Amino acid sequence: MQDSREFRKKGTYDLEALEALIRALKEASDRGAVIIVEGMRDAKALRALGVEGPVIMASRRPALDLAEGAARSYSEVVILTDWDEKGDEIAYNLKRHLKSTGARFDVDIRGRLRSLVKKEIKDVESLSRYVEKMRENYGS
Repeated sequence: MQDSREFRKKGTYDLEALEALIRALKEASDRGAVIIVEGMRDAKALRALGVEGPVIMASRRPALDLAEGAARSYSEVVILTDWDEKGDEIAYNLKRHLKSTGARFDVDIRGRLRSLVKKEIKDVESLSRYVEKMRENYGS
């Protein structure tokens, strides 16, 4: 019985941390930040989570063009690529190019999400379903 209580506490904590990260994404989006994801399914997952601001897909353009365009058009850029090898590479290249433009960018949300859910899901497109499941299991 003690193990299930510990699991419940951990699940509840994970949900609270997950909700805080989703709020941070929404707040950044509301401030005018663009969120860069890899593909259309990732963008749809963010919409399902209530993110209403601009979302750009990295799969459509080279990292340099994408970074320069985002830096020119938006006050802040949130990099939210998948937490697999390809996503890491895209995030690294975007970060490198954004640094050279002097743009404000955020990779912290991606890193915190990654550490929180990497044992359960591997990509942004699974995020909305995962959050839904967590809310059903641990929500109040």
